[in-house]
Order: sequence, then structure tokens, then C-alpha cells
Amino acid sequence: MAELVKVRKKTQVTIPVSIKKKMHIEEGDLLEMDVRGKELIIRVQKVIPRDEAWYWTERWQEGERQADADIAAGRTHRFDNMQDAVKWLDEGPGKADE
Repeated sequence: MAELVKVRKKTQVTIPVSIKKKMHIEEGDLLEMDVRGKELIIRVQKVIPRDEAWYWTERWQEGERQADADIAAGRTHRFDNMQDAVKWLDEGPGKADE
């Protein structure tokens, strides 16, 4: 539902709480603004630090989806210590379970 906001001094506007919640806007977020005809388009932009950008690549996100599916399906292993985990990896996943 559209809401009216008033333009204040220095062209400041307050985003209504209902829109803030719907759009998950947080203090410090950046808003991209564009004009299309007589409409003002506002998009929330989340800035990702350069040293964290790898996490959001499609390749990494596909790995995350696969890991979530494995966890949900119970395809996980629990080890009492790191040595057992390394031994399991050295022997080849699946071979130690045979």
C-alpha cells in the first residue's frame, strides 16, 4: 500500500516504518534512486565488503545450497577429534563407512 511522506528541509524524507520493515532497511543502508518518467524508483542496496564478496558468488552459493541439502538429508559425519576427521578424509569419504 502506498504511503505519503513529506519532503522536509534539505529535501529530507522519512521512510515509513511499515516500508522500512518490508524492505529490511537498516540504518546505514544505501538507497539507489532513479527516475523513470514521472516516477521515482528507490532500491535498497546492501554493500558487501570486498573481502567478503567471494561468499556471494554463484559458485559459492551453489556450494552452500548443496551443503544445506546434505545437512537436511542427514548426509553428514561427526568426529570426536580432528585426527579422526583427517583419517576419514585420507581414506576417502565413503570408504571408511563400508
